[in-house]
Amino acid sequence: MDGDGDGGFILLDRVEKVFDVRKRTGFLKRERRRVRAVDSLSFAVARGEMVGYIGPNGAGKSTTVKMLTGILTPSGGRLRVAGIDPTRERMRLAHRIGVVFGQRTTLWWDLPLIDSYRLMHRMYRIPDARYRANLERLVELLDLRALLDTPVRQLSLGQRMRGDIAAALLHDPEVLYLDEPTIGLDVVSKTRVREFLRELNAERATTVLLTTHDLQDIEQLCSRVMVIDHGRLMYDGPLAGLHRAGESERTLVVDLEREMPPIDAPAPARVVRVEGPRQWLAFPATESAAPLVARIAAQYPLVDLSVREPDIEAVIAKMYAERADQADQADGVDGVDGVEQAEQAGAAEQADAAGRAVP
Repeated sequence: MDGDGDGGFILLDRVEKVFDVRKRTGFLKRERRRVRAVDSLSFAVARGEMVGYIGPNGAGKSTTVKMLTGILTPSGGRLRVAGIDPTRERMRLAHRIGVVFGQRTTLWWDLPLIDSYRLMHRMYRIPDARYRANLERLVELLDLRALLDTPVRQLSLGQRMRGDIAAALLHDPEVLYLDEPTIGLDVVSKTRVREFLRELNAERATTVLLTTHDLQDIEQLCSRVMVIDHGRLMYDGPLAGLHRAGESERTLVVDLEREMPPIDAPAPARVVRVEGPRQWLAFPATESAAPLVARIAAQYPLVDLSVREPDIEAVIAKMYAERADQADQADGVDGVDGVEQAEQAGAAEQADAAGRAVP
């Protein structure tokens, strides 16, 4: 199972992560239980692939990424990243990966943004010419020039996220792990970041594992999506297949000039809610909204409309309702709250490391 030679640049083989969690059950009494955050997880990601890795909160996504970076040690199974065992050779791996955790910055809070980049320059021992070239390119593409002298604590969430993406790429990593890279960004900034990631993947064949709750990130960046729930891989394939399997629906929100009876929509579209002149229509996520929009615009006094993507949690809940019930009842497996408690308890002492993979 060599990470560079068989299509498995990132490779997991029956990987498990079990936490021991102590829960207070009364005065001076604690109950110990085992929480399986990742359960016999196997998948392979080829070099240069951009893969969406999604699931509800507490499903095990962050635990997986932390194991892939060497922050957490698997309880069982085998994993490799670029042929490297993350647990045994974390420092060596750090030079080949970049990580952006959504709510944990790699930047120094009280320093200007440019000073964080200078520190990265020295920590990763990036050659001067390469550092200058990469910095100039990243600053331009991510629109950071006006922010370089601003202390990180004064940046908005969206600005900091762009700053973190640049920091993760200064040393030209071969693998990039992204956790909610467009969170807090406006429409223009989201478009810029997505275009940047597409260009990065196309030009440098950077392998990207993307966790997000924004299905538009997946649709615009990834040809493949993996769904994890209760620590298990529940789906691996194209996004369209996920929508079909989960029978998910998008929502067309229509604003009319005046209050009217429910819109006569062609099946399978249907009106699901009416409030004054505003109406909500549900239609299959696998179908284009264009014919429905054209029909409404031709027959009704239309003022405005918007399309809302299906919620990932709802898609997964519909797909795996029966499996989720079975997982909750299985021995040694707890639900979302249990996984979140396990991550807090088992990884608390490693919280600082989660923000920085320092060589």
